[in-house]
Amino acid sequence: MSDDIRLAFAHPSERAEASTTTPCDRISLRDYIVSVEIGAFQQERGTLQRVRFNVVVEVPRLTGPIDDDVDRILSYDRVTEAIAAELEAERLNLLETLAARVADRILLEPQAQRVFVRIEKLDRGPFALGVEIMRARDGQSPGGQVHVPVPHPRVVFLSNAALAAPHLSGWIDQLVSAQAPLILCVGPADIRAPQVANRLAQRRIDLLAIEQNAWTLAARDPRCVVVQTRTELDWAMKNGQISTWAPSKIVLDAVDGPSASPADAAALVAWFAGQMQAAELVLIGAPAPHTDLPVVVYPADQAVL
Repeated sequence: MSDDIRLAFAHPSERAEASTTTPCDRISLRDYIVSVEIGAFQQERGTLQRVRFNVVVEVPRLTGPIDDDVDRILSYDRVTEAIAAELEAERLNLLETLAARVADRILLEPQAQRVFVRIEKLDRGPFALGVEIMRARDGQSPGGQVHVPVPHPRVVFLSNAALAAPHLSGWIDQLVSAQAPLILCVGPADIRAPQVANRLAQRRIDLLAIEQNAWTLAARDPRCVVVQTRTELDWAMKNGQISTWAPSKIVLDAVDGPSASPADAAALVAWFAGQMQAAELVLIGAPAPHTDLPVVVYPADQAVL
């Protein structure tokens, strides 16, 4: 077996040592196993599987006496906390995405210079399926999730009566002028969605019914761009785009999902507004759901908000 092949299957610590001549210290987390819902296949949804992490972080060599001072070193807890934070952020489909985000979060630590992350699924067969990446503090943009603050939006729920109202475009004009990022949300249309016995299938049907109504809103006012991911929403908020929320992905990928069903659209939107840390929840033509956020309610027949 050649050195290249051997190193390809070696522990990340050996890979790290072989890939540089720069003197450094390394801390490692070996065989850290957690149960998590992850995966792009339908059979991986709604079930937990074991995932194993091996992480090596290169840090500068300490100069002078350490004095047994934990504040002078990169704590192992910061590595496990980075893993936990990314697992709790949202449900992911790809190990590659999770590895990149864990690496990027670790590189936020001032001591971290380079990080090797190997993640393996242990329950997909009598083998381990995994990915390994290396990221370095090199001044370039990270490959995973960028942890930057985003504005607090105004989340607006439009009832079906509001969606059909002649004042709709005027309301949007007024809401845009409030100088807060605007995310519009709707419920399902008044036509009942197909009904099936399978609970998970029904949930998807009901979410898709909401998304059909979101496209109805987009057709009425082209400023209302239908978006489904948190990345798209963050970009839209930073760039002045009006978003119309298509809920399926965020709801289905949530680690701690909503208790409200898609049939209770206003309550579902209140959950979403909390996830987005909204500055305010506005409801037009619908009563206020239970929420800790500031709430404003308008009737659907009011010409001026």
